[in-house]
Amino acid sequence: MSPLSIGFLVALVTLVLLGAGVPVAFALGLTAVGFLLAFEGLGSFNSLAETFFGGLGEFTLVSIPMFIVMGAAVAFSPAGRDLYEALDRWLTRVPGGLIISNIGACAIFAALSGSSPATCAAIGKMGIPEMRKRGYSDGLATGAIAAGGTLGILIPPSITMIVYGIATETSIGRLFLAGLLPGLMLTGLFMAWSLYSAWRRGYRFTDARRVSWRERFVILPKVLPFLAIIAGILFVLYGGVATPSEAAGVGALFCILLVIVIYRMWRPGQLWEILSSSMRESVMILMIIGASGLFSFMLSSLYVTQTVAEAIAAAGLNPWVLIGAINVFLLVAGLFLPPVAVILMTAPILLPIITSAGFDPYWFAVVFTINMEIGLITPPVGLNLYVINSIAPDIPLATILRGALPFMICMVVAIVLLCLFPGIATWLPTYLMGPAV
Repeated sequence: MSPLSIGFLVALVTLVLLGAGVPVAFALGLTAVGFLLAFEGLGSFNSLAETFFGGLGEFTLVSIPMFIVMGAAVAFSPAGRDLYEALDRWLTRVPGGLIISNIGACAIFAALSGSSPATCAAIGKMGIPEMRKRGYSDGLATGAIAAGGTLGILIPPSITMIVYGIATETSIGRLFLAGLLPGLMLTGLFMAWSLYSAWRRGYRFTDARRVSWRERFVILPKVLPFLAIIAGILFVLYGGVATPSEAAGVGALFCILLVIVIYRMWRPGQLWEILSSSMRESVMILMIIGASGLFSFMLSSLYVTQTVAEAIAAAGLNPWVLIGAINVFLLVAGLFLPPVAVILMTAPILLPIITSAGFDPYWFAVVFTINMEIGLITPPVGLNLYVINSIAPDIPLATILRGALPFMICMVVAIVLLCLFPGIATWLPTYLMGPAV
């Protein structure tokens, strides 16, 4: 059987297992072990354990559970409520300030927590009822929160970017920088569409709330320390002061200390909720990483990866036709699989193809991530849609999907802008860290 035929069979078996509801890590691991056993015999078992645990031996992986702890500390505390309230108070006199504050709160909270579902739940519980009360349509209110929650996998510090860096052996600090300006651009596109949509529907942006300057300043001490942690992490990473693992560890410690001091969350039960949630999510991601190492080893051992790369190179496709086809592939993959799984399965295969076509690997990481963001608000997986539906069960899922559709178009526009002006992603890391080696 040819390597391409084996690759097609591998893809089919993997999709069948995932479609049957097998967890991603087990689906990847079972597929890898089954094909190695079928084509290389029992001798291949000698290297399975070493390959699995070797994939977990990267010191950079320590940053993943630390960033997850940092996010859980924020997600399980009233920090999201205070962040939303602070932005609402400061923007209450700005036309459309409520919807700007909702998307801004999503962007900041998502960057702090690194979790799209947690962002949707935390900001949505407060933002959606308030927007509906002030006259915003159900579709716009829910769509804005669902889309805003996706920003956490692009705006640094991003766990998705860490996984991409590990999978492709690229600089995590440079990846964070590459995602910063596109993340802000996408936030701006979301805000612009939301304001236009509200204006088109006749909403006049009047706000009955009168907030004193004292009320605006009194809430800042609860919010600014968390923003300072983000700024501090980015500074030490880009300034070369600390590694991602060291920055993540210090950030996690400070976030836990802040929720203890500011919100009095010092009881063992409250801290256990933060740590147990972090442990579950960390184990899930690390299991996927270990299993994807086996999966990649199997593809390489059976010459599937090399053959696919050679076939694409031999086809002599125009680079932009190639990147268009890859974008379509990533978009379809993101509809059915979580971002971490798609990155670990495809990034090591796609990166050599992308670089040989003359594209920047850090620019591609941003395009890759935006495709994954679209998958978070698109059925059948569309996790953010279901989170929003659970916190606003009286709003039909179809309404939420229609509300999220324009934000998907905003993401497509962002990808087009990045293709036309790649400097949006590459300028900042090059300016601060020099040209990529």
